Amino acid sequence: MKKTLIFLASTLLCVNAAAQYIPPVEEDVKARLAEWQDLKFGMFIHWGAYSQWGVVESWSLAPDDISWQYGARDKKNMDYFEYIQAYEHLKDTFNPVKFDPGKWADAAKYAGMKYVVFTTKHHDGFCMFDTHQTDYKVTDEGCAFHTNPKANIAKELFDAYRARGIKAGAYFSIPDWHSNDFWWRKFPPKSVRANYKASEHPEKWAAYQDYVAAQLNELTSGEYGDLYLMWYDMPVTDDSSEAKYDWERFSKVVRGNQPGMIMVARGQRNIYENYQTPEQTIPEKALDYPWESCVTMTYSWSYRPNLEYKSTATLLKMLVQIVSRGGNFLLNVGPGPDGTLEDTAYDRLRAIGDWMKVNSDGIYSTKAVAPYQDGNIYYTAKGDYVYAFYVPEEEGGQLPAEIAIPSFVPVSSKAVSMMGAKGTLKWRKEGSGSVVTIPASLRKKLPCEHIWCLKIKVR
Repeated sequence: MKKTLIFLASTLLCVNAAAQYIPPVEEDVKARLAEWQDLKFGMFIHWGAYSQWGVVESWSLAPDDISWQYGARDKKNMDYFEYIQAYEHLKDTFNPVKFDPGKWADAAKYAGMKYVVFTTKHHDGFCMFDTHQTDYKVTDEGCAFHTNPKANIAKELFDAYRARGIKAGAYFSIPDWHSNDFWWRKFPPKSVRANYKASEHPEKWAAYQDYVAAQLNELTSGEYGDLYLMWYDMPVTDDSSEAKYDWERFSKVVRGNQPGMIMVARGQRNIYENYQTPEQTIPEKALDYPWESCVTMTYSWSYRPNLEYKSTATLLKMLVQIVSRGGNFLLNVGPGPDGTLEDTAYDRLRAIGDWMKVNSDGIYSTKAVAPYQDGNIYYTAKGDYVYAFYVPEEEGGQLPAEIAIPSFVPVSSKAVSMMGAKGTLKWRKEGSGSVVTIPASLRKKLPCEHIWCLKIKVR
């Protein structure tokens, strides 16, 4: 049931969002966005003090979103306001002494991930960076971890990933439920939105936008190095729907500090949503604008004990489906309260990396090509070549002796090969397509597991 709730909520977000896309006008942003579309594969990291309780990020604080709470408050046997106070004291005991961002970055690099997006601040407002706007942060003297040399977690993480050639991106929650200028203590919170009408208290709303702009300035003014993108989550305002965020101001802050930065104002369908982000879902068809599916490795964004992990075959199929439809794949991991990833997460990253070493040429810098898919064959294209990925209909399925490629015909008798295997493969024309023969010797000693890729010269 928990899995169902997560996917249902995510699907509704995607279904209700209009497909409108407004491209950026700045040449440096357009150039970076085109570069980003070639990266294809990234790591998402949801982590905060909430990992100590193993709850779903900040969501147990939401007064109106029971589906995400999973009984967290009931388990603590507290009323809502007692729970908020106890939750906020998680800051005091947060002490991830095994935090080793280099180890995470090494695993990401091996898996073939080209960028990372890290939760510098989730909706609860707890900052994983050394902000000067609030003491609700990992570097505050009230936090157990503040004396650790790696206490400025976001900086340590960004530095570690960039050192390995991985581009750094910052997730930043636009709502901040800890801020007295968003959830004003004068009123009880009623929803995930600000608990007052901005039109009635414009000075309060202006102060909150100042707060947001100041934190964005901190993240982009140099201390945290070159940031490739800003990934803004849940940009809701107040319950009246009259309040507006000053996206132009936020853009001037981050791009004034770091020109060309990609901005991802999720769901805003404005010029500051440089790419769209279907969550826990894959579009059914190719999209003609930049997009990225963000998907969890387990069935939760953040750490929860004893969670089931998606199989390597499932994750690879997602990667192939997403890239064949022109998107990027942002795969999420959730570190535990001690600062470690579970062994299974490393196992999955290692297995994906093994597969990518064989097949990455058919992933990076490729384009979607019609018809994108024929049954369980998924296509990508680059230059004069089409890459045909064979995905078994059932996990653990075998490669057949013949593979039908209904939509493409090779240019010559030696124009087909299997990624990772020596030599070329025989094929014959059939209808408007072709059929490729896979010899028994190759099927007995395949170059990789789970999914296999044919490289076909078509021009």
